[in-house]
Amino acid sequence: MQEKNLTEVTEIFFLGFQGSQHLRFFLFGLFIVINFFTICGNLLIITLVSTSKNLHTPMYFFLTQLSISDILLTSDIVPEMLHILLNNGGTITFSSCITQFYFFSSSELFECFLLTVMSYDRYVAICNPLRYTSIITNASCVKLVVICWLLGFSCGFVNTVMILTLTFCGPNTIDHFFCDLVPLLEIACSDTFMVHLEVSLLGIPAVIMPTIIIIASYVKIASVILKIPSITGRQKAFSTCSSHLTVVSIFYCSLFTVYVVPTRGQMSTISKILSLLYTVLTPLINPIIYSLRNSDIKKALQESFHKNI
Repeated sequence: MQEKNLTEVTEIFFLGFQGSQHLRFFLFGLFIVINFFTICGNLLIITLVSTSKNLHTPMYFFLTQLSISDILLTSDIVPEMLHILLNNGGTITFSSCITQFYFFSSSELFECFLLTVMSYDRYVAICNPLRYTSIITNASCVKLVVICWLLGFSCGFVNTVMILTLTFCGPNTIDHFFCDLVPLLEIACSDTFMVHLEVSLLGIPAVIMPTIIIIASYVKIASVILKIPSITGRQKAFSTCSSHLTVVSIFYCSLFTVYVVPTRGQMSTISKILSLLYTVLTPLINPIIYSLRNSDIKKALQESFHKNI
């Protein structure tokens, strides 16, 4: 027991992105710029939707929640990553690592649920437009978002509690840039079977079912759009959900690449680059996609710009 206490992990050391000083400084500057535009882009979406009456619709309400989630994720991951880059590695306490993992997993799971709700919103708008306002009401939007947040943080809590049931007695070095599930399981010195089982079972309602619902929604949406006789009508209908479809594709492709596709034997550098897709790049890309491909957002931005001149 004494030996176990002596070797119990109280700190985690992250290797981060090992390389020359010039490379690390370049990545440091690059990620600072990305983080700046990520925060500004998502805050811009939140501000525009809050201040523009034309954007007071369910779709844009859900979009503000997506932006809040992206800001939470970025704020949880990027600051520590920048510290690790600047110092060619970094140490944080085990409790800080677990806290980072909790907020990371919660925000990712919330996004899974929210993107599912957004796909349902687009399904009703395209496939049942006459009943849209009666089905997707302000009250139902708030309820759905609250449920998504509760499910996200609840599932994240379950994941975190399961991690805490493990014993960590060394080594305490993680070849990664944040506290992710797989690197934590790799340094555990107790049996991880129950954690793997819990993650697999929780993944069915949290990831697999939302994916199926999203695919089914867009299959139905596509079939309805293809029945529209005019090309202009089809383009207009598709434009209302193209931004969301793009965001869903990027998010789930990166997520499945990291967690579902087997990565044994894969270089740690490749694994870290893939992790950057959904922790750093996706929060940056989301507001860009909704800004560049959405005429309502562009119009609100122009109106806001003219008001402040």
